[in-house]
Amino acid sequence: MSDMSGPLPRHLLPDSSSVDADGQLLIAGLRATDLAAELGTPLFVYDEEHLRTRCREAVAGFGDGVAYAAKAFLCRAMAQLVHEEGMYIDVASGGELYVARSAGVPADRLVLHGNNKSIIELRQALREGVGRIVIDSFDELDRLDRLHGDGERVPDVLIRVTPGVDAQTHEFVATGQNDSKFGFTVSTGTAQIAVERAIASPSVNVVGVHAHVGSQVFRIESFFESVKIIGAFAAPLGLPELSIGGGLGVPYVEGEEAPSIPQWAAAVRRACESAGVTARVSAEPGRSIAAAAAITLYTVGTIKEIPGVRTYVSVDGGMSDNPRPVLYGSGYETFLPRSVDAARGRTVTVVGKHCESGDRLVVDASGRVDTAVGDILATPVTGAYGHSMGSNYNKILRPPVVFVRDGRATVVVRRERYEDLIRLDV
Repeated sequence: MSDMSGPLPRHLLPDSSSVDADGQLLIAGLRATDLAAELGTPLFVYDEEHLRTRCREAVAGFGDGVAYAAKAFLCRAMAQLVHEEGMYIDVASGGELYVARSAGVPADRLVLHGNNKSIIELRQALREGVGRIVIDSFDELDRLDRLHGDGERVPDVLIRVTPGVDAQTHEFVATGQNDSKFGFTVSTGTAQIAVERAIASPSVNVVGVHAHVGSQVFRIESFFESVKIIGAFAAPLGLPELSIGGGLGVPYVEGEEAPSIPQWAAAVRRACESAGVTARVSAEPGRSIAAAAAITLYTVGTIKEIPGVRTYVSVDGGMSDNPRPVLYGSGYETFLPRSVDAARGRTVTVVGKHCESGDRLVVDASGRVDTAVGDILATPVTGAYGHSMGSNYNKILRPPVVFVRDGRATVVVRRERYEDLIRLDV
């Protein structure tokens, strides 16, 4: 729970953030309120240098082969950025693959994931020359056998195994436990059967093992447990690669703490050494690269005080640009960029404009006493799973995305227009 009288914790802001003499938030030297005035709201504002720094930390920590998990946030500019910084890109659908390729990312720098890859997506990956396919089921091996019979190339693959680790995260983003739709379980022997079948198959070239314990994981111990199990499983196979997936958590609210990417990488490497892993170890960070790089700017449209009950502050976005609070009950902070370091002594609930009572962005938030209609209101740490999970519910237009760096702002995704809402109608 936030200190109701305190200002926003600065560590939740992007790296290039500062406060000017008037108390206004600057990101990369640009006033947030000026960006809102120029580009409108809602608006995703990404600190480009923050993104690049996290990519460099990942490459330094894990070396060549570390992949950015595109599902956290993807557009062509983001794909180009992570490629420029030396990362592979983990794509989880034919659509993500298409976006990455349209950005000029070489296919051999892509890793294709997914628990139900269609034969169309697999054919797309084979013909594009995707570097790695992560095998998730026996049905997928059947599909690759069929494609091989059709004369398609033999891909390099990793076998996704389920370590049986409880990562102590939300059940909807936990993936390492035995009861999971992802991968082959180690404890049941299914993983061993899958590896043996794949190695014997002429349709695939098995180069490694992959595991993923979940998302928004704060406990380094969860990764230790996973590596211990997967390391013991993989070592006798003598395969050259081992991916421990992603899942490193980030702080969203005051009081939360998480390891940095360098700390995470060092811990994973120690765990691999102790488990006798000699394979090249890689990872797939996504949230830990993108989340804290961005804030979302909104305009306050309505303030509704219900005496003795609650004060609602309604903004011009909501669950269409940030569905995480609705899906997971995720917590966020809120503040006014015009006075970053001011006390937040008023309890409010920030809600969106959608026709849903559950359209709540921040429940019981620490807000400014003088918040008024027309104010620009911000939520930090919104760089992951906002834009990528957004929707057009109520036919609300999707917000634009702007990258800021060295005093310059570049719109990398434009705001939708009404005509975009009907362009697929026939």
